[in-house]
Amino acid sequence: MPRPATTDGLNKFTRYRATRQARGMKLLRVWVPNPEAPGFHAEAHRQAGLLRHAPEEREALDFIMAAADFGPDEA
Repeated sequence: MPRPATTDGLNKFTRYRATRQARGMKLLRVWVPNPEAPGFHAEAHRQAGLLRHAPEEREALDFIMAAADFGPDEA
């Protein structure tokens, strides 16, 4: 069943943002690398090679596994 039209003059996106903000959330926009951009894959491969067998690699992987809350049988 559709919701009745509101008379507050706000569109659904403005209302959605206001509701989220009232719940303590903050809108965050982030620019991220485009995997379709020329050179992306070569750069990703280069950076992965820099980490291979480095102490930071194990630290990063441990963090990802902990953050994702994978169990030992799910990895």
